[in-house]
Amino acid sequence: MLASLTQPSLSQGRGFRPSFFLMKRIILALLTVISLVPFLLSLVGSLEEPQVQSQLQLSQTNLLLQASAWQGKGESGTWRETLQTALLESQPQQGGLKQYEIAVQELTDYLDRLKNQQATLETSPNVNPAPIQAVIAKNQKTLNQIQINLGLLQYAENQTQKSLDTWQSVVSNGEPNEQEIATVLIALQQAEPIPSNAEAVINSQLKGWFRWQGLTQLYRRQGNLESLDQVCDTPACGALQTEVEKASQRALVKLALLNSLPLLGGGIGVLLMIGLLLQWALGREKAILATNAKTRWDTPWNWETTWQVLVVGFFFPSQIVLPLVVGVLPLPMADLSLMGKAFYVLATYGAIAAVGLGSLFVSLKDFRPLPQDWFTLRPNFGAILWGLGGYLVALPLVVLVSLVNQEIWQGQGGSNPLLSLALDSQNWLVLGIFFFTAAVLAPVFEEIIFRGFLLPALTRYFPVSVAIILSSLLFAIAHLNVSEILPLFVLGSILGLVYSRSRNLLSSMILHSLWNSGTLLSLFILGGS
Repeated sequence: MLASLTQPSLSQGRGFRPSFFLMKRIILALLTVISLVPFLLSLVGSLEEPQVQSQLQLSQTNLLLQASAWQGKGESGTWRETLQTALLESQPQQGGLKQYEIAVQELTDYLDRLKNQQATLETSPNVNPAPIQAVIAKNQKTLNQIQINLGLLQYAENQTQKSLDTWQSVVSNGEPNEQEIATVLIALQQAEPIPSNAEAVINSQLKGWFRWQGLTQLYRRQGNLESLDQVCDTPACGALQTEVEKASQRALVKLALLNSLPLLGGGIGVLLMIGLLLQWALGREKAILATNAKTRWDTPWNWETTWQVLVVGFFFPSQIVLPLVVGVLPLPMADLSLMGKAFYVLATYGAIAAVGLGSLFVSLKDFRPLPQDWFTLRPNFGAILWGLGGYLVALPLVVLVSLVNQEIWQGQGGSNPLLSLALDSQNWLVLGIFFFTAAVLAPVFEEIIFRGFLLPALTRYFPVSVAIILSSLLFAIAHLNVSEILPLFVLGSILGLVYSRSRNLLSSMILHSLWNSGTLLSLFILGGS
């Protein structure tokens, strides 16, 4: 190892002076330190940010509540009960109430921390408090919307006074449109005069099951139905019941897709994993997992070139150059539409990928032609098998680790902002942009950098297994969310295993693309709830 550390690079034998390499290392060191400051600040800052997991759980809760309203008209009672028992909780409203109470508490705690930070910033000179004020306003709006829904769940569970207190909190802290819907709901519960625009307010401010609940209460009040045993047979009630039946059936289909696909894939993955481990235990050297397990790549450059590619091609552009460029451009990020944000994500990620791949190309130009197995892309059936097999194995492992991870971070630790954007989108063009970014551009760029370049380069100094671990750790940390480090490390390890065994970069790209595509599909299904 010491000999390889001191071995001169190819370019050193071409007449470059030692002072050139000294200056180059000094510049690389400076760029590394400069890049690490915002990198570490972002990583530490994610500790205070909520995970998108809470938002995903609320979306799934909304879907469960919608599906629970299905009466199965025209279907046999046994079939309806079997389907709902398989997919729904025994008491979906109680489960939904619990999830919403947890979400309110987590968001309230986060807002308290933000307000403490704001108070500290306001005492500091030359600090602009506007960014944190915008974050507080955005999260307060989200909290108000969650509390409006929470009040409806509390009322459905006969917690009338709690629901009134919850809505009164929105009246005190909310924006005009939020105050308006809270006032309408309070009026419905307290037998107060109903505003003339109550139906329009409910239709515009509530969605899904919560809208159905609000309209049901309104129509019952309008029909003077005091008892729940009295059937509402007005035209408005009939139209609502027809809508609920159709929408709840669609929600049940969505739930079936959300649960069956991962369950089926995960089950196959567990069986595949057991089979591979048994084959490895019995066959060892002849097993599939043993293929190329100890075969290192022939790496003609030293650690300095690897360092250069990572810093100049990845960390410095993403942490320093891009924020500076975006800061100079007149981009009102807070006012951008979802379409605008989608194009922004595509443009910024595309720019980082272009700079990274360009830096890689320039850094390795003196070493071409590259030795065997470097950046190999073989479009064959084996690549598909390795990619699909790796995806199936990753499903149960990452899900299991994610469950443990949730207990560790308790809703904190940040998340990829793309998840929230994709969850909010039901526009096909926006989803197409997100899909291209996450399922095409990201797998190509990240697999070339982390598996195609970093992993093989590390095998110059470490065994293949250690190189997989180190490259996977950097891959996980580079996503800048502490709550995602453990799941992404497991995913990165499987990606590294697939690439090191197949020696085909297309295999890990397929796996990576399948993973991101599955995530986007789940978000699309949940987003409509």
